[in-house]
Amino acid sequence: MITQEQAALDTRQVKATLAALQLIERLRAKHGPVLFHQSGGCCDGSSPMCYPQDDFIVGDRDVRLGEIGGAPFYISPSQFEYWKHTQLIIDVVEGRGGMFSLENGEGLRFLVRSRLFSDAEYARLQAGGRV
Repeated sequence: MITQEQAALDTRQVKATLAALQLIERLRAKHGPVLFHQSGGCCDGSSPMCYPQDDFIVGDRDVRLGEIGGAPFYISPSQFEYWKHTQLIIDVVEGRGGMFSLENGEGLRFLVRSRLFSDAEYARLQAGGRV
């Protein structure tokens, strides 16, 4: 039986703020279905990038973390190893988006915030085979 404490655990590996969800909806209205990819690296590569679903080829080894605002969110395998113990929280701040990311020109950009999973949350992810 699941305890109330276990039920309260939020083990989504990716989620989005209200501001991010609103921007995703605006981008979807302009561009159709979208997806996100977090590849890591410097510059634009360290930001979550938003693409039209038909314009981005997801790698065979990329990890699907979940969905935000109905958009699938993928991460490269090396970044997944680095971030698997954290929950990624996609937010929006003022500024220019990544050169190839759909929010470029909107005056806003997506940003990753994160929090470490608790020991109980991480154990739940492991039990579910998600890490």
